[in-house]
Amino acid sequence: MSCLAKGRSQGEKAPSRGNARGIAARLVWQMAQGRSLSDLFASEMQNVRERDRAFVKEICFGVARRWPTLEALLGQLLERPIKTKDGEVKALVMVGLYQLMQMRVPPHAAVKETVDAARPLKRRRPWAPGLVNGVLRRFQREQDELLQDIDDNPVARHALPAWLLGRLQKNWPDHWQSIAEVFRSHPPLSLRVNRSRLTREAYFDKLVQASITARPIPGVETGVVLDRPCDVESLPGFLQGEVSVQDGGAQLAAELLDLQPGQQVLDACAAPGGKSCYILEMVPDSLQLTAIDVDETRLERINENLERLGLQATVCQGDAAHPEGAWSEAGYDRILLDVPCSATGVIRRHPDIKLLRRDEDIDGLVKLQGEILDAIWPLLKPGGMLLYATCSLLAEENEQQVSRFMDLQQDARERPIMTEWGHPRTVGRQTLPGEGTMDGFYYARLEKTE
Repeated sequence: MSCLAKGRSQGEKAPSRGNARGIAARLVWQMAQGRSLSDLFASEMQNVRERDRAFVKEICFGVARRWPTLEALLGQLLERPIKTKDGEVKALVMVGLYQLMQMRVPPHAAVKETVDAARPLKRRRPWAPGLVNGVLRRFQREQDELLQDIDDNPVARHALPAWLLGRLQKNWPDHWQSIAEVFRSHPPLSLRVNRSRLTREAYFDKLVQASITARPIPGVETGVVLDRPCDVESLPGFLQGEVSVQDGGAQLAAELLDLQPGQQVLDACAAPGGKSCYILEMVPDSLQLTAIDVDETRLERINENLERLGLQATVCQGDAAHPEGAWSEAGYDRILLDVPCSATGVIRRHPDIKLLRRDEDIDGLVKLQGEILDAIWPLLKPGGMLLYATCSLLAEENEQQVSRFMDLQQDARERPIMTEWGHPRTVGRQTLPGEGTMDGFYYARLEKTE
């Protein structure tokens, strides 16, 4: 990849970090309007110098992580709110505040470079650089007092939207504070060793040779967590398919399926394919896997992962809520049903969920989950097992959803999960963010009676 952007002459300078801050602010602004950071990074990172990309991502993730706190600070620092149409200026102020609060950027540099990033806005908003400068310098002068004041506001103190804070307090009265603390932290880099290629012990030897320190993920057969994150392509064996990036909680899915040679397995809602790949790594020879997803563009991610790992599966577009086509005509011994959900269990890894998700979304998600569960169940053979999975922390999406289904479906019974990890629920089991390095996942195993 050329170090010069398209159309720039050899004599022009590459973008400065001030420009990088401007790009970060534009991404933050678009995130606030409903776009995910994953999509934004995929489309915008080519506009950032390679050496600045980690810097831009850290700002975007950090602002999302601290959004409710930053909003509370702005309420104190501004005489009147910034108008919606001037959202990019608001985003720049948040970018500057985050640097001053959380990053190891020298304060004078954080202020100067953020103000410089506001200067291109002067043509339409001549007041923008002055406002950014004034707000950031006032925060520097009054930081201790301002932070003390917002500490009395639970939403600002825990950096969680009010609706989510209330739901966590209701669902996890003994754990919500530790969950909130984890959501303000950086996630670890967790790996899944490809057991069809080598053992976890053998991979640890390779890490030692590469001077990378790591430890096993408790209760996860193939799980490894690095002491310090690094570029995944620099990991030994990554490009050769010996290891993949996957949270320890997500790895539990394949282990819970009780997979056997010769089985027909359906992974519904399969993208991006990490769970599908682990299923195939566990039984690499005779297991037949079909992976579907309703989003055709996301199927490319499944195929990319399968290709890198040298695995084979039938991958096709399909709507799990309305099964039709060849994939829906088969009978399956095992079904992994990883339904769309609030994703409240993975906020540490995807902090933009704090902005993208709304309280009113939950009822719609619960309805969709029920429709998918009802529609997929007939595809399971008598004697087969379905694993219901979410990355949610909310009972409505988890044990209450499964209990409703079992009350209505007479040929469904629970196969209990007997293990040390997580927390038992009325049906199924839940991991909580941060425990054993894992994110928050819910699992319930349902057998179809003969």
